This record gives sequence, C-alpha cells and structure tokens, in this order.
Amino acid sequence: MEITWLGHACFRLKGKDSAVLMDPCPRSTGYTIGRQQAQVVTISHPHESHNYLEAVSGAPKVLDAPGEYEIGGVLLTGVRTYHDSTRGSERGANTAFVVELDEVRICHLGDIGHKPTEEQMERLSDIDVLLIPVGGDSTIDAATAAEIVSQLEPKVVVPMHYATEATGLTALAPVDVFIKQMGITAPSPQPKLTFTRTNLPFQTQVFVLEYRK
Repeated sequence: MEITWLGHACFRLKGKDSAVLMDPCPRSTGYTIGRQQAQVVTISHPHESHNYLEAVSGAPKVLDAPGEYEIGGVLLTGVRTYHDSTRGSERGANTAFVVELDEVRICHLGDIGHKPTEEQMERLSDIDVLLIPVGGDSTIDAATAAEIVSQLEPKVVVPMHYATEATGLTALAPVDVFIKQMGITAPSPQPKLTFTRTNLPFQTQVFVLEYRK
C-alpha cells in the first residue's frame, strides 16, 4: 500500500487493486494535484479546499458522510467529528475516515477541530497510519495533535494541513512546531511511503512527506 501526499490535506492511497483519493484540493490552496484516478474519493467536509472533485477522472464513488462502506474490496468507515471545539456550531461537521487497504488501517482526520471523545476514540482505534492536521487556525494545533497521537498510538504518523513554501495559507503553522511538540528530531521528507502488514514500525514513528510539485 502506497501513500502519496499531494498537498494540503490531499492524499492518494494506492493498493494492489484499488486507489483512494482523500480531500482533493484546488490550486487556490497553492498545490496542483493534477488529474487523479481513484475508485473512491473521501471528502471530510464541504469546503472548496477539501472537495475539489473536478480533479478526479472517471466516475469514482464519493463518500462524504459517516457510515460503513465496502467498495472494490476496500473497507471504509466514516466517523462523525467536528470542525471546531463546539460540536460544529462555528464551522460545522467533519468526517474522519478509516480506510482498510491491503491489510493496513489508515485514518484521515480531515479538518478535525477538537480532541475526539471517548466514543470517537474507540471507533478510531487500532490505527496503523494516522494522517493528522497540525497547522492550527481552522483545525487542531500542533499540541492537540500530539495529544491525539499519544492517545491513538498509531504505528505511523503523517502530518498534513500545515504551512509550506507552496501554500498561501499564512495562518497555518509549519510542521516544525508539531515535530517539536512530539519531542523528536525532524525526519527527512520522503516522496512517498509504502507499507505492508509486516513492515510497519513497532512503535509510533513520524514521517514527513514531500508534496508533489
């Protein structure tokens, strides 16, 4: 199973037989994701920087709400969360998606704006790979992200939704703030990650991905 970060909160998960595109973003975010092909597209919330379906070719199945789904051998679970700390009263709802692809469980938290409740944590448990926003402003900040990592204890953590040279979203903090909160040495950015059931780290490890230019 291969993970590529296309920028902002957009990832492509590619398995042996299927591909999942998560939160496709437009050029206004500073990233150009090109034309993407996927059997499934997940949308965490209806914001233009997370639901750019114009970038997707063909007729994929689009998931944008909580529920349990099985599409082309891929198992997906949408978990209701919120875009703020007041149960959506400020910015609305958010759906975190758990994807089981090639025996690896990946969780994309979308634009979550709060620490998950105990019930939400249970539904997001046993995660192998956690894709988590860390830049603050309209989502959780680096400190809250680090708390969530310590609670969920995923094997792999990939930060997203932070300031880079490409993005014009100046209110976001850079990934270095999250790295400091985690108390680790900054990892070297990688173009993509490839995992199987047997090569996942034994303990939580943070990976930083290069956005595709």
